[in-house]
Amino acid sequence: MGVPAFFRWLSRKYPSIIVNCVEEKAKECNGVKAPIDTSKPNPNEVEFDNLYLDMNGIIHPCTHPEDKPAPKNEDEMMVAIFEYIDRIFNIVRPRRLLYMAIDGVVSTDAPRAKMNQQRSRRFRASKEGMEAAEEKQKIRQEILAKGGILPPEEVKERFDSNCITPGTEFMDNLAKCLRYYIADRLNSDPGWKNLTVILSDASAPGEGEHKIMDYIRRQRAQPNHDPNTHHCLCGADADLIMLGLATHEPNFTIIREEFKPNKPRPCSLCNQMGHEVKDCQGLPREKQGKHDQFANSLPMAEQEFIFIRLCVLREYLERELTMASLPFTFDFERSVDDWVFMCFFVGNDFLPHLPSLEIREGAIDRLVNIYKNVVHKTGGYLTESGFVNLQRVQMIMLAVGEVEDSIFKKRKDDDDNFKRRQKEKRKRMKRDQPSFIPGGQFSPQALGNRSSPQAISNPRQAAFEMRMHDRQNSTTSSPNTSINSDGSPSLAGGIKRKAEDSDSEPEPEDNIRLWETGWKQRYYKNKFDVDASDEKFRRKVVQSYVEGLCWVLRYYYQGCASWNWYYPFHYAPFASDFEGIADMPSDFEKGSKPFKPLEQLMGVFPAASGNFLPPTWRKLMTDPESSIIDFYPEDFAIDLNGKKYAWQGVALLPFVDERRLRAALEEVYPDLTPEESRRNSLGGDVIFVGKHHPLCDFIVEQYKTKNTEPVDIPPELCHGIQGKLTLNDNAVLPDQTVESPVPMLRDLTQNSAVSISFKDPQFDEDFVFKATVLPGAKKPAPVLKPGDWEKTNNDGRPWRPQLGFNRDRKPVHLDQSAFRTLGHTLPRERGMPGMYANAVPLGTYGSPYARPLLSGQQQIPKLLSNLRPQESWRGPTPLFQQTPQRAAGAAPLLAWNRMLQSQNQYPPGQYQGLGGPMVYPQRPEDRMDRGRQV
Repeated sequence: MGVPAFFRWLSRKYPSIIVNCVEEKAKECNGVKAPIDTSKPNPNEVEFDNLYLDMNGIIHPCTHPEDKPAPKNEDEMMVAIFEYIDRIFNIVRPRRLLYMAIDGVVSTDAPRAKMNQQRSRRFRASKEGMEAAEEKQKIRQEILAKGGILPPEEVKERFDSNCITPGTEFMDNLAKCLRYYIADRLNSDPGWKNLTVILSDASAPGEGEHKIMDYIRRQRAQPNHDPNTHHCLCGADADLIMLGLATHEPNFTIIREEFKPNKPRPCSLCNQMGHEVKDCQGLPREKQGKHDQFANSLPMAEQEFIFIRLCVLREYLERELTMASLPFTFDFERSVDDWVFMCFFVGNDFLPHLPSLEIREGAIDRLVNIYKNVVHKTGGYLTESGFVNLQRVQMIMLAVGEVEDSIFKKRKDDDDNFKRRQKEKRKRMKRDQPSFIPGGQFSPQALGNRSSPQAISNPRQAAFEMRMHDRQNSTTSSPNTSINSDGSPSLAGGIKRKAEDSDSEPEPEDNIRLWETGWKQRYYKNKFDVDASDEKFRRKVVQSYVEGLCWVLRYYYQGCASWNWYYPFHYAPFASDFEGIADMPSDFEKGSKPFKPLEQLMGVFPAASGNFLPPTWRKLMTDPESSIIDFYPEDFAIDLNGKKYAWQGVALLPFVDERRLRAALEEVYPDLTPEESRRNSLGGDVIFVGKHHPLCDFIVEQYKTKNTEPVDIPPELCHGIQGKLTLNDNAVLPDQTVESPVPMLRDLTQNSAVSISFKDPQFDEDFVFKATVLPGAKKPAPVLKPGDWEKTNNDGRPWRPQLGFNRDRKPVHLDQSAFRTLGHTLPRERGMPGMYANAVPLGTYGSPYARPLLSGQQQIPKLLSNLRPQESWRGPTPLFQQTPQRAAGAAPLLAWNRMLQSQNQYPPGQYQGLGGPMVYPQRPEDRMDRGRQV
């Protein structure tokens, strides 16, 4: 979702929603990693029922990572995707369902609105990639011309991330690989034993996250659905938080990568750290370590994951949105829907944000305050189950419009103050920096550097060179001297300072000047090329934006309202323009025709990515005589729109005319091969189960009887899941070999898994999914204490958020000696050795370099009960059938007990050292090397 900085704002305002994931690491023996038993209790002290994977958030970082070397070929990409899924599965450990959703054709579930956004992204990616390659080649030639040293240029084909689009051969191969992966895990992993797996690949229409939400909505409407199902959704998009709140499920958690800014990246020219391509000077690489053993290693740590607990976010929102003395009954669920709706005004994938609302300026807080002040006059809530009351929305927007002028002026003042502080900071740093820094063997070394200092050689010559360098610098820096061509000083006059040496940075030209009088006239004239007095045009823009708000909210709560709707402008209107919107229609066209995969590629791809299309289709992008050549400009303007960087600006691309596109493609459709025609068709979801699953025999029986009619899933056999099953032509069947699409992986010759096509329960076109908590749902135990909202307790002690899912966990306290021990053994910063990292504290017994095990320590009593809290919202228990047990075996062990148990597995005569169990003392050299590699 296009909401810049939304997650940063949310996590700072509501800190207790974040929990760091506890991940069990695989143990390695003789270079072989032992697989993790995911059937054991979750080390995070919580058990999840369903895990949903928004696969596009996994595919992109695995195919073109930013913090590590990219895979060499497509096979390595597939293996990286498998490993990523394994890691997420190990953390979450679902017990009922794994749902894997890949973005499909968007013209069915998120039509033209999403296509325009995808078109902008792909054109930008193509343009930025070509510009970066040209700039890199230019800098490379300049460095080599000056005598710089650069490694030989690798002849490597650039991976075009645009291939991660439905209809390409890459996505078709990915679907085959995922089918193989699922079958392999169902056959070999005990954690998948009783799991139901649903794969919705790129042939199934719809965005990945919205296919997941559509599944949840339809299952919630079934009588056998468990209202206390604990959902976990994996994805990094901000709209997942909105979608999770829109389900009104009491137990909903999101897992995502922990964002760490300013990660070090090597220069793509010299492969050295510490500078970017534009600052590369082609200097020789310094030796890393005593024997250059760290030459090819990058100082990076493994990506960590965090949980976002939406049940805690609901607690925060309940405290913030609760209002007294309302003229109507307060309903928290309705107020949550209003909060989600108001977040749309700061931006989303389908609409540009209003000019006066920036999330970094507290726009959501401002909207909430206006909402709480105006809601007494509206007589009710803004939304209901995805439908908008425009008369009440008009009152909110006009209230925002009254303060627009002051918002723009304050934005200008804040921007000027920031620039002034930055300028003073640059001057201060320039003034405080040393006039001369020695180089070579006398150059300063950073503390904790892995490379040991070299012995000093020929100090007299080095001292002479430094004196001459210092004298030359002092001569050239004189304000009244200049340098002749032979290098001698000249008194002819001073040198004028270049523009790039100035303290001020070039700023993009701003013709709108929202902080000055007449800003609305200038905005419409520059952005829309119309006069602000053109009331008819302004109303057309407002009406299109209002239609977009209604469409987006219905898309989040009910599904797609129209396949053909899209916002036909690049810019949004002002809040003060939302007058008379109560009478605007909010109905949408139904029964329109969706795009097919290859048609969508023609709508979103630039000409540079035409190699993913059939030859005759590709020609329509480049042939000057093509009837749609204007859809594929080689270059296009980017309006910074008050921003500083190009990626923040607006790509001014022409909108695709659907009728002209379809008419041009009719002439080239006969040129498709049978394989291309297959990829151009729409598919559906596929369900997989293993031989131990109760549904397995039922599915096998359908294939034996060759029943071609759709059959209902018996809910008692599949954890209450309902839908239709039909035979699949490319099914995975028991006792049949599953061929590996990746050459480096083996075929499954002893397969026992089975797959079959699956379709969600169907409803009438006018059916409305109620946005409310289901009867029988049990409210999770509260996490926030009464003093959490004020950030301090009543006695003045600092506020501490709850850590982890277990609210009864006892904090562990360390005495002074324990902190000293940690200071000796642990690094002071993650990924960097501490001052005493190489020193090992003496043990009490045996070896002077080993510590004894914690033998005889009393285990910590079990603090967590897996029973759900008994407090309920309302209503009787639904007709939910008993489901199989989540995990076989004893009650779950806490993370502490698991650690102690793993420690006690070593024989009594061994001791726990830095490298694991050991009998003999280590050599000091080994300890030092290990300390450096921490």
